[in-house]
Amino acid sequence: MTAAKRKTSLTLDAATLDEARALGINVSRVTEAALVAAVGEAKRRAWLEENAEAFAAQAEWHGRNGHPLAEIIASPGDVTWKS
Repeated sequence: MTAAKRKTSLTLDAATLDEARALGINVSRVTEAALVAAVGEAKRRAWLEENAEAFAAQAEWHGRNGHPLAEIIASPGDVTWKS
C-alpha cells in the first residue's frame, strides 16, 4: 500500500537545490526521508518526556532495592549468566 502524497511548498537554498538537481538527487525523496526521521525523533523525545516521572520512580526503586534480576543478568563481556 502506497502512502498518500500531498504537494507542499518549501523554501530551500537556491545554490544547494541547483547542485542537488545537477547531481541527480531526488529532492522530494531526501526531504521526505529527513522529515520522517525528524518526526520519529520528536516522537521519541516526547515519549521520554511524558514518561520521565515513571523512569525516575523506577531508578529510585532500583536505587533502594537493587535490580530484581541482578543475580542473573550478564554484563558485557561475561560468557555466561551469573548464578
